[in-house]
Parts: sequence; structure tokens; C-alpha cells
Amino acid sequence: MPPVINEEKCIKCNKCAEICSEDVFYGSKKGEYPTVTYPRECVHFNGCVSVCPAPGAISLRIPLPIQLVFKPEVDPI
Repeated sequence: MPPVINEEKCIKCNKCAEICSEDVFYGSKKGEYPTVTYPRECVHFNGCVSVCPAPGAISLRIPLPIQLVFKPEVDPI
């Protein structure tokens, strides 16, 4: 799923748009709320969430098909 901006928490710094390698926030301007222009281009690398200085202002839910399934190795006896 594409990033979701919480406008109540967003401080309009636009750091999310600056860090996005896929240009999901194309056309967003500093001093305005970021716009998710190309939601399908999001590759879910979480940089926008990591760089945001306002906790909870941006969220990203990684779709189930992209999540890695971890299965620990079982030691054969």
C-alpha cells in the first residue's frame, strides 16, 4: 500500500518526498502537505517513514506478498 500522510501530524518538511527513490511524491512542495502522486510506484523501502521527524505523520503498510516469511531451520536429530 502507498504511504499515508496524517495531515494532523505532518509538519510539511517534505523530507519524505526528498528521500523517495521512486518519486512517489512527485510535485510535492516544501511548506505544503506531501502528495502521493504515483502510489503504484511505491516499492515499500520505508525511507519516507524513517526520515520523517514527526512521529506518526506518515505510515506505510507493506503488502502481504512483499513480506518475507521467516522459517527457522530445524536442526535434524
